[in-house]
Amino acid sequence: MINVGNDWQPLFDIEQNKEYYLLLRKFLKHEYATKRIYPPMNEIFNAFRLTPFESVKVIIVGQDPYHEEGQAMGLSFSVREGTEEPPSLKNIHQELLNEGFDGPWSSDLSRWARQGVLLLNSTLTVEAHRAASHAGKGWETFTDNAIAALGRTPKPKVFMLWGSYARSKKALIENRNHLILESAHPSPLSAYRGFFGNNHFRLCNEFLEKMGLGGIAW
Repeated sequence: MINVGNDWQPLFDIEQNKEYYLLLRKFLKHEYATKRIYPPMNEIFNAFRLTPFESVKVIIVGQDPYHEEGQAMGLSFSVREGTEEPPSLKNIHQELLNEGFDGPWSSDLSRWARQGVLLLNSTLTVEAHRAASHAGKGWETFTDNAIAALGRTPKPKVFMLWGSYARSKKALIENRNHLILESAHPSPLSAYRGFFGNNHFRLCNEFLEKMGLGGIAW
């Protein structure tokens, strides 16, 4: 059983006993034993370990981990320090520059996670070189339940939903005290159709500061 080491544990304890999760765990055991799967097993839940439930200020929803060698590290859009930035992350950093924030920045977004930015992919594992290969295996139920738990809390949060897939998660956010920011995805295929110029990072900080929660040092 997973011990996440912080106040996400009650959700983990509930989910790990459900039938869908038991089937997912069996599937993952076979996948990790027979194939190259990312991220490493001990990093699957990095988003939860680095950002405790009560510390969450911002939720950035991704879809699938990076599926090439040395990229996935358990945080949406993030890759290890020294790894070449994938195109979506390059565009995220470009938007930060566009909004007047100072770079350069590390490709490792742990700096955000430790400030309360939950970098959550909907699917938490993937087979090497096979995008979305673990979609539909149960991860979406787990992460949807995590998003819904955050969406029910009265403490204001910012949900950044980039792209149609992430925007579909809006229905999970019950409490309307939260700020929901929606735009195109930062992928090169769509960044020029509404991600660039969305001003999400500034809007996020303005909201957090207005709520007395303190902004993020992007």
